[in-house]
Amino acid sequence: MKEALYYSVIDKNRQVIQCNLCPNNCKLSPEKTGLCKARKNVSGRLYSLTYGKVSSVNLDPIEKKPLYHFYPGTEILSVGATGCNFKCLNCQNWEISQADFKEESLRDLSSQEALEICKRYKSVGLAYTYNEPLINYEWVLETAKLFRENNLKNVLVTNGYINEQPLVNLLPYIDAANIDIKAFKNDFYKKVCGGELGSVMRTVEIMYEAGVHIELTCLLIPGQNDSENEISDFASWVSSLNCEIPVHFSRYFPRYKMKDSATSFNVMERARKTALRYLKYVYLGNITEEESSKTFCVECGNVLIERIGYDIELRGLQKGSFCRKCKTKNNIIY
Repeated sequence: MKEALYYSVIDKNRQVIQCNLCPNNCKLSPEKTGLCKARKNVSGRLYSLTYGKVSSVNLDPIEKKPLYHFYPGTEILSVGATGCNFKCLNCQNWEISQADFKEESLRDLSSQEALEICKRYKSVGLAYTYNEPLINYEWVLETAKLFRENNLKNVLVTNGYINEQPLVNLLPYIDAANIDIKAFKNDFYKKVCGGELGSVMRTVEIMYEAGVHIELTCLLIPGQNDSENEISDFASWVSSLNCEIPVHFSRYFPRYKMKDSATSFNVMERARKTALRYLKYVYLGNITEEESSKTFCVECGNVLIERIGYDIELRGLQKGSFCRKCKTKNNIIY
């Protein structure tokens, strides 16, 4: 265990503390863990249970994060632990995100070991993913600093539920992030996730202003978060930041405690067409249709990147993110 950052003492005599990492702001008596199951009050001090611990280590296509506009066609070392500060009823990764902390189910991985693995497999960098990475803040911060020193990239795949000060202190070491927008209604966040939308929107806005490359993902659930009005409101907000921020609509399949029907292709395509009224790059995920996974030049419509599953062909893209046909620079880091 490692003593955690961002907590305060509420009652010194009774050893009650408050975790200030995320908007849950959990108040913890001795031996209690937060809602995330990864941070624990031990004798009046807050400790990270998952520091230097991982449940999964894989070399993934960067498109799997999904990041379509950040070093397309490369592979990235991806690590995750257990726990999450949301309790999403529809969680697609609930086996680890909703698992109680069990040290015996995790393996040790130091920041230096992660760096050595990354170099060995010629990974573009490290993705903090699978469960919610920001609840393992201390390890992420330490590792991100080390990777930055070694000219490797740091990628967050996150629900964006973090308080402003820890976020601001981490962002100088983060190169890219995919933030999961669960819905664009606060009541969905309250009922389904146990959180609130405003904090996630603030995280996206802070990341964008800090110059982090961001892409957004929304899992479309029939009848829950897929109405045309909601998609329009979401896309309009993203466009108010930058109409070239890539958005991924992902197909829902019944998982965990939510048993709604899988999202139809018609619903997915309708959402994409609605969002394209406001945005330049909109993709569909968890489906086999290929047209909606291509990247087109914003100026001439030339196919820049063709994707068939995780087979990537940089057809019309040249270094500097310019279109080979019309020489327009697109919002792609390559």
